[in-house]
Amino acid sequence: MATRQAPAKDKLIGAAVKVVREKGFNATSVDDLCREAGVTKGAFFHHFPTKTDLGIAAAEAWKLHANELFGSGPYMAHEDPLDRFLGYLEFRRDMLDGPIAEFTCLVGTMVQESYDSLPALREACHDSIWGHALTLVDDIEAARERHGVAGDWTSESLALHTQAVLQGAFILAKADNGARAARDSADHLIRYVRMLFNLKPQAME
Repeated sequence: MATRQAPAKDKLIGAAVKVVREKGFNATSVDDLCREAGVTKGAFFHHFPTKTDLGIAAAEAWKLHANELFGSGPYMAHEDPLDRFLGYLEFRRDMLDGPIAEFTCLVGTMVQESYDSLPALREACHDSIWGHALTLVDDIEAARERHGVAGDWTSESLALHTQAVLQGAFILAKADNGARAARDSADHLIRYVRMLFNLKPQAME
């Protein structure tokens, strides 16, 4: 994340992404962030008046990173929008592996701790989660039209539902200290979407 223009600022944002996913927002101190970033407290407060301000910047960086990562996924090469959507879900499921802090969501972690006490940070997390979810809407809508799928639901509501399941899966992984239940939840989400679009059941890995 470091740039010539503001290396300390970008290092602090990168440190926030890493340490908050490991420890949580409230348990992460300014000292922790400076130590991880390799910068002084003076550099911290030069760029961010408070830890909350850094959290807001990290939420924005996280949204941009997620949109770039998933917007360039291999499934984007599929011609059928439904294949792209299902490919996205399978990609998300396959990411549920390894150390928990490396696959769980920064903004999901922060908003659980800040939704009532830090409204500005809650709003930044909302923008990140909603902003990413809404990138799925066009493919879902195109898939509904192409495959003739009606129903009393909207493409936006399904896009948000995918994030609800994935955020819940991250909580299961943290509670269980492992990814098995999280992957099971992602598999159920894929089955559900396939049923919505009247596809045959598919064996999960």
